[in-house]
Amino acid sequence: MGAPIVATVRTTCPYCGVGCGIRATPTADGALIEGDPEHVASRGRLCVKGSALGETLGLEGRLLSAGIRENGQLRSTTWEEALDKVASGFASIIAEHGPDAVAMYVSGQLLTEDYYVANKFMKGYVGSANIDTNSRLCMSSAVAGHKRAFGEDLVPGCYEDFEEADLVVLVGANMAWCHPTLFQRIAKAKEARPAMRIVAIDPRRTATCELADLHLPLKAGTDVWLFNGLLSYLARTGAADDEFVAAHTNSLEAALLEADRCDSIEFVARTCGVDPLQLVEFYEMFAATTKVVTAFSQGVNQSSSGTDKVNSIINCHLLTGRIGKPGMGPFSLTGQPNAMGGREVGGLANMLASHLELEQPLHREAVRGFWDAPRIADKPGLKAVDLFRAIEEGKVKAVWIMATNPVVSLPDADQVKRALQRCELVVVSDMSGDTDTATLGHVLLPALGWGEKDGTVTNSERCISRQRGFLPAPGEARSDWQAICQVAQRMGFQGFDYAGVHQIFDEHARLSGWRNEAGALPRAFRIDGLAGMDRPAYDALAPLQWPVAPAGAGTPRLFADGRFAHADGKARFIPTAPRAPIHAPSSEFPLALNTGRLRDQWHTMTRTGKSPRLAGHAPEPFVDLHPHDALLSGVREGELARVSSRWGAIVARVAHSGGIARGAAFVPIHWNGQTASDARVGAVVNPVVDPVSGEPEFKHTPVRVEPFGVAWHGFILSREELDLERIANWTRVRGAGFLRYELGGRDALSPERARELLGAAEDADWIEVEDRAEGMLRCALLVDGRLQACLFLSRRPDLPARTWLGGLFAQDELSSRDRATLLAGRAPLLGADPGPIVCSCFGVGRNTICKAIADHGLRDAAGVTACVRAGGNCGSCLPEIRQMLAAR
Repeated sequence: MGAPIVATVRTTCPYCGVGCGIRATPTADGALIEGDPEHVASRGRLCVKGSALGETLGLEGRLLSAGIRENGQLRSTTWEEALDKVASGFASIIAEHGPDAVAMYVSGQLLTEDYYVANKFMKGYVGSANIDTNSRLCMSSAVAGHKRAFGEDLVPGCYEDFEEADLVVLVGANMAWCHPTLFQRIAKAKEARPAMRIVAIDPRRTATCELADLHLPLKAGTDVWLFNGLLSYLARTGAADDEFVAAHTNSLEAALLEADRCDSIEFVARTCGVDPLQLVEFYEMFAATTKVVTAFSQGVNQSSSGTDKVNSIINCHLLTGRIGKPGMGPFSLTGQPNAMGGREVGGLANMLASHLELEQPLHREAVRGFWDAPRIADKPGLKAVDLFRAIEEGKVKAVWIMATNPVVSLPDADQVKRALQRCELVVVSDMSGDTDTATLGHVLLPALGWGEKDGTVTNSERCISRQRGFLPAPGEARSDWQAICQVAQRMGFQGFDYAGVHQIFDEHARLSGWRNEAGALPRAFRIDGLAGMDRPAYDALAPLQWPVAPAGAGTPRLFADGRFAHADGKARFIPTAPRAPIHAPSSEFPLALNTGRLRDQWHTMTRTGKSPRLAGHAPEPFVDLHPHDALLSGVREGELARVSSRWGAIVARVAHSGGIARGAAFVPIHWNGQTASDARVGAVVNPVVDPVSGEPEFKHTPVRVEPFGVAWHGFILSREELDLERIANWTRVRGAGFLRYELGGRDALSPERARELLGAAEDADWIEVEDRAEGMLRCALLVDGRLQACLFLSRRPDLPARTWLGGLFAQDELSSRDRATLLAGRAPLLGADPGPIVCSCFGVGRNTICKAIADHGLRDAAGVTACVRAGGNCGSCLPEIRQMLAAR
């Protein structure tokens, strides 16, 4: 790492909703990234993704200038021409077809100020609520559940509650991988207080379950049965806080009437597919423990009954009065860094800014008046899935997509692709110009990325943090808010002449107090205590949780006084009628597909895919199956399989993690058209949504799995990008100084074809070995004695280890011994293969850890960390290390 070139800057991580603080020091060849020990959310901790941010700051693949695509050809242009085209295109479509013929689709990756300006532009000036966000895909069920129960979208607690709780219930939340630093806080608390209990409720046995005292592997989609049963149990066994219920809630009778349909332990256990004794243990544990935090995430939200799942959880906390006090309460774990900030400014199509209601005339008029807007949207806009259907149908004729990749991430993703192909005007603002979505854009606008842009984000505990730029804007990239303002001005709209991002934040803060002080439009969300900051004060803003009092103090917990946001001050019990997923497995599609994140990757990999360190743990897409289902499907571990639904198909490698139940399958969400030939799992996912929240059913799609026949398996390591169009299946990840391609081929690959594929000239320094009888080929291309590329293929998928081969690319020249071991496909004796990466933070492989365990008689994870460093940073790999210890 080069020497620092500017002072260290405090900023916030751009990944999950934990909102970890970062100290970033730009250097001549990148940036030094460290955890910020003074940030309240993370206390100096970073997960491996955050630690690797310095490796993702390069300009490879960056969109550095505006572009216009005409007749399928993209040409570089000026910002002025691009903005003129966007403004004139929107204006002409609105003039001819009305404001609802245009739309925006934005992202939880936007900063709050970008989000605010986008919603002001669409809802207050264009006059349409057709602006939705990819946060619809991860937390809109939580929003709807909060509003039904509390009267406003409010997360009651804070992160300290996890450490103070005596029981932490994790529902549909693989925190060990998806919220690692917060999970490590729980782990440390349990280490200090072994009596603390953790219950994991998840169809899969994930890494999170390794820390749990009890794992309930409920059948996917049955959460409402489980928590209705708990509510009934709590009421029957005297665990209700009758005084709290009488003083601070309404509608218990209706909720209990529904819940009492699940009053039989045997019925609930059978419906949920769990052991009755374990179910009773959970119910008894919950009933007997006052300090309970129930944290839920995508396993709850991403469901056709997600909102009811959220309310069934909240009901149990309301009945017992376990809310608003230290160490207790329901807790929504958001997925993206600024999903909460987007909610504050009305980022969803059915919301207004500052927690005001789009369907309330008084609220609409208040926002219109504050903005001095010419109009205001008077009805909810189209939610994400419906929006792209309307685009395909021609009802929406222009869409502006910002900081998201819906051709990969939305359900029924091939439909999204068709919609954009048919749309009259597609505008894409992004860092990358070659995403699956950007390649369909008519106008491309180069956006600033993390490390360059400036603003605020709000994490899962309502903590507002500054995200500060520490790198210069590359090329002609601009802030998203600037692009919106410049389009708005071209369309003749006033009120978009901000001198800086601090002025946007100030307007956002003032709106939160607009008619709030006098109680005309009361709401818990308010940050007007931060209004009036000049640029230096805004730059110096320290993290704090809203609501922010007039004196500028934050609020760790809500509802401490028992007063909620409904007009009568009382919370609502919501009757939640259990219902099965709309599409059930059948003889044609016998397995229920679940999708989710991996430990070391993020969304569609446009950022994490740049980091070699993050590629080693799971280098290619896989489908996790129970061995019995694999046998019935005719597929084997390590081989390729096609995963198909009514909506689409992908190809992935079969894996057996040991954590998947019979009848289920799991596929990660991350691969896109640039990193794999056929692995966009969104194309497989069904487009059914929750009727209240509009959140899609990512956790339950009926699929079938069948062999994807190939004649050979192989891999290539190459310094240069290769054209693999003629290869049946491929995946690409980035290594240290090379690209790694995993291959499956149907056409014979001769040595001559291999030379052509690797770009070897006639007189190139080329070595090879072939065994035609075994279907084996190994070859390598060297340039000036330095390894340029190597290829290994075989009829079987058990190919040589990649890790030690990748190390050869760091050598200036290969020795004769290196050449021989390369063709032999075996690591030299003096440099044993470390095996597949387990600890990405320190690059420690499985073989290294197993050898340390055996050689030193290690018995716990702490011993492994002391010996080989694995697990000593973010802790994400500790569950895997514990599994290895148990196996010994």
